[in-house]
Amino acid sequence: MAVELSIVVPMHNEAGNVAALAHEIAAALAAGTFELLLVDDGSTDATLAEALRLRAAIPELRVLGHARRMGQSAAIWSGVRAARAAWVVTLDGDCQNDPHDIPELIRARSAARDESVRLVVGHRIARRDTVWRRVQSGVANAVRGRLLGDRIRDTGCGLKLFARDTFLALPRFDHMHRFLPALFLREGVRVVSVPVRHRPRTAGRSKYAMLERLAAGIVDLAGVLWLARRAWPKDAVRELTGACELKLAETGAPGRSSASAERAL
Repeated sequence: MAVELSIVVPMHNEAGNVAALAHEIAAALAAGTFELLLVDDGSTDATLAEALRLRAAIPELRVLGHARRMGQSAAIWSGVRAARAAWVVTLDGDCQNDPHDIPELIRARSAARDESVRLVVGHRIARRDTVWRRVQSGVANAVRGRLLGDRIRDTGCGLKLFARDTFLALPRFDHMHRFLPALFLREGVRVVSVPVRHRPRTAGRSKYAMLERLAAGIVDLAGVLWLARRAWPKDAVRELTGACELKLAETGAPGRSSASAERAL
């Protein structure tokens, strides 16, 4: 049976969350055909062992592992590359994203009735983080939105739905997961944002310190801004097959004939 949806969850030292999250995802998607890929990013606790034990109870589960910690973006990319479905959902491994919001993202994509919608991002309402974390996130989103113009309220939300082929065509770099809306827009596709729930962390701890976030964010923002300004239109070339185009090419005349046969590349 074909897999309709691939769920990719990057994890690093989330032994206290992996079982609860995997079972919750399986329950939320029980009505469809899916696969769940847990990607262990070089954990030093029992995350990998817990994930492997879950395969007996959750037949849709696949476990991938990095031999050493490579970062959240690398773990997401490894999972998406291994995914079998055309559409992928990502969510964080800390249980703060609610798997029951996944159908909302799918409905938002269907409601758009537009094949150019290739990314649906969640924006967290009623954030269940500390005040300081919310302040950091608000400042980062404001600066990013002003410079990149992606018009997305919350790129830090791990809950996203996107087309696998478009994602794999993006430039790869550390922390790229923070800039997916801008990178997808660079590909000439549409991005939709929908409100999702947010839950407090009950096990494990955050993997990012303030200074680490700030240093990485400044460098990466400059890089993404550079990439965005150097994109070219994806429909800039077409294959010309009619005789009228040959005549236009020989004479150097501008324009295109309505009688010609074209195929977009």
